[in-house]
Amino acid sequence: METVKHHFFNDLGVMLGRSMRHISRSMDTIISVTIMPIAMMLLFVYVFGGAIETGTDNYVNYLLPGILLIAIASGISYTAFRLFTDVQRGIFERFHTMPISRSTLLWGHVLTSLVSNAISLVVIIAVALIMGFHSSAGILSWLAVAGILALFTLALTWVAAIAGLSAKSVDGASAFSYPIIFLPFISSAFVPTDSMPKVVRAFAENQPVTSIVEAIRALLSGQPVGNDIWVALAWCVGILIAAYFIAMRVHKKRV
Repeated sequence: METVKHHFFNDLGVMLGRSMRHISRSMDTIISVTIMPIAMMLLFVYVFGGAIETGTDNYVNYLLPGILLIAIASGISYTAFRLFTDVQRGIFERFHTMPISRSTLLWGHVLTSLVSNAISLVVIIAVALIMGFHSSAGILSWLAVAGILALFTLALTWVAAIAGLSAKSVDGASAFSYPIIFLPFISSAFVPTDSMPKVVRAFAENQPVTSIVEAIRALLSGQPVGNDIWVALAWCVGILIAAYFIAMRVHKKRV
């Protein structure tokens, strides 16, 4: 058993190193993923912020959680693209002729997505601090926020893996991310749901982004989180488990 585990983690280290080298050689992917959410944050804070009633004096504090989720949703499209490229070039078939753990091929891409998105989020939070963001959260609250964002990233990355393995074209591999990027706009990420029409409000209050945003916002502001954190965790874990098993099944059929 220990030999199997050692073999798996050695293979995973090799696959992770390979994917990370691809990222380091094309830093434009991280830059492009980071710039769009920052531009959106600047637009909403300095152009629309004065016209939006959120019940808070500092709109960037209210806005930041949603911007972080949009950045993650944008970043995972590159995971789907890289997986699609590997499949089309026959890279997976070549690796499968070697004595390696097959699941590490996917895990290498998934962990690379986690690292690259973490870098993007740190940059975005740094810009938000310059724009006036402030938080009364303690270390434990920040760790809880990091955990939620990591779970959200992993969940969406496994969804990206399904798209990357199933797509018939490059456009199809990345197009799945557009609805996910759009979800924060129909949530409490930018405005309170109280101001929405009944039908839109019902959808907004019962989709995963709202509970995740509300949990992160409460943690960063030092307010009681309530049930939002459990709902957020349930959404993230549920999507993660379902996407993982579907991705593994698609992987076995495709390769």
